[in-house]
Amino acid sequence: MTPENLPDTAPEPAGMSAFSRLTGVFFEPKKTFEDIARRPTFLVPLALVIVFGIGFFVAFSQRVGWEKTIREKIESSSQTQQLSAEQKAQQIAIGEKFAPLIGYGGVILGTPIMDLAVAGILLGIAAGMMSAPITFKQVFAAVCWSYVVTCISMALAVVVMFLKNPEDFDLNNPLMFNLGALFEPNMPSKFIHSLASSIDLFPIWVMFLMATGLKAAGGKRFSFGSGLSAVVLPWVVFVLGRAAMAAIF
Repeated sequence: MTPENLPDTAPEPAGMSAFSRLTGVFFEPKKTFEDIARRPTFLVPLALVIVFGIGFFVAFSQRVGWEKTIREKIESSSQTQQLSAEQKAQQIAIGEKFAPLIGYGGVILGTPIMDLAVAGILLGIAAGMMSAPITFKQVFAAVCWSYVVTCISMALAVVVMFLKNPEDFDLNNPLMFNLGALFEPNMPSKFIHSLASSIDLFPIWVMFLMATGLKAAGGKRFSFGSGLSAVVLPWVVFVLGRAAMAAIF
């Protein structure tokens, strides 16, 4: 048998370890997401985001407390302006009791549910509308690994939390890495402020990584621009919907 007739027995490149993927997401995203597309995994990044989320809320409960956040929401709501001081105090007490359950439940249950929902939407757009040759497992893995960068934002938020006066800490916008930091709360309007607050460093970083993951999974038949379009489209719809809800309620 001549050399040119020999079967191709070249071994596949060795897969990256979980630690290599964690560092690679930050420093070598293209190479890392290509490896993730070949061998989709999600448990490590999913667990890491949940652990950091729990750690953030533990620190928040000890340093700031839920009473401040609930009180500010009730006092800023137009629907509670007619309530008496006693009625507001009752609502604050109830909110303070249930807010931690919602916070921790949102992290533990909401994180995987959100990742599944995002992956389903991206698969529908990329594979359904753009005919990308990708699977749900590849997209879900790319989504989970993309959200690893939010661990940095949560860690930084904890640092800011302990550096600032607890009364000045904003749970909804702890780092001010967005255009909303240029305006006073709800100024010039709730709609505009919500839009500006959505243009944030970390969500943009996450979208870039998701687009990189879709490109890696789709191969040569799927461009990075197509992946970015698949990610940005639902994000724009979500941001506009959230801004509209903020303006209404």
